[in-house]
Amino acid sequence: MVKTSYMRLKGSQQLRQRLLLSTLAGTAILIEDIRPDDTWPGLRPHEISFLRLLENITDDCVVEINETGTKLKYKPGVLMGGRHLVHDCGLSRSIGYFLEPLVVLGLFGKKPLSIKLKGITNDSKDPSVDTFRSTTLPMLKRFGVPSEGLDLKIESRGSPPEGGGEVILSVPMIQNSLSAITWVDEGMVKRIRGVTYSTRVSSQFENTMIHAARGIFNQLLPDVHIATDHKSGSQAGKSPGYGISLVAETTSGCFMSADTAVCHARGKDTDVLEDEEQEELKRPEDVGEQIASVLLGEIEQGGVVDSTHQGLLFLLCALCPQDVSKVRVGKLSPYGIETLRHIRDFLGVKFVITPEPTTGTVILKCIGSGLKNLSRKIS
Repeated sequence: MVKTSYMRLKGSQQLRQRLLLSTLAGTAILIEDIRPDDTWPGLRPHEISFLRLLENITDDCVVEINETGTKLKYKPGVLMGGRHLVHDCGLSRSIGYFLEPLVVLGLFGKKPLSIKLKGITNDSKDPSVDTFRSTTLPMLKRFGVPSEGLDLKIESRGSPPEGGGEVILSVPMIQNSLSAITWVDEGMVKRIRGVTYSTRVSSQFENTMIHAARGIFNQLLPDVHIATDHKSGSQAGKSPGYGISLVAETTSGCFMSADTAVCHARGKDTDVLEDEEQEELKRPEDVGEQIASVLLGEIEQGGVVDSTHQGLLFLLCALCPQDVSKVRVGKLSPYGIETLRHIRDFLGVKFVITPEPTTGTVILKCIGSGLKNLSRKIS
């Protein structure tokens, strides 16, 4: 028996990303002091659900959690992928929380991945499934991911607190490795697309949101089209809610997105603050105006992706072959900064960061770690 050496980490922050990088790099990790002083110490339900998901798509991974849940040992296995897998994401975080790491892991599997995820499709905390489909998937294609077999199908919607949504994610495996990119031209916004949804409420809410959002966008550009997606019956999940996801496409093929959802706050979630509960039940016209302003703010920051996609962009650059990748982003988000630190620790890739004061953007360059799809060859 070879003794496993563990990388020691502390704290609960960025647990999802640590587990993702640990699995990709094949590094066993030991995390201590996971919320030891909280009223409910240890791992949260969505974090345990993510560990179950990793067990589902890998072979021979070992997860050990102590009694209080404040200490976690994780030894990654071989990424298998596979078809017709099913995972219940639970109700403490939405499906968007699981999609980002899942799509990266799927690329490096032994077989193409096809998995049905059940839970909450849209909430105000994580990126929605609509944003994932309109923004994240086109971004992967830039890195040489084949568009055949890359898809997200929304079977039914689920709003908090009861959920009830279902999506099917298909990810092709890459034959060898990703391709390095130079992506610094953000272009000008040429069109705005979007989709609104409503479950177990009047479909008129969607028209009100669209009217409010268009009231802002039509002053700036004519090509604005926002579709509606009103679900009823079994496709509407178990809770009432409505929301909107917007995406701006630029002349150079970049996609910037913003989304939000309005729903009743989760009763059991200890992280929801009281002022957040009052904020969540907004009028549809306010929601439309607010999300249009958020999208304009993302566009104003510049860069080839919006702030929520920075972490994924840096990760994909670091996983490229040993060639130079160069990307431009707006102001670095806290999540993006944490991602850069974790990439340095797990993959040994350091980025050269050059701010551009004239545009207010930042250019990042790195030489990829050259991660190849070894799962195909090992097993």
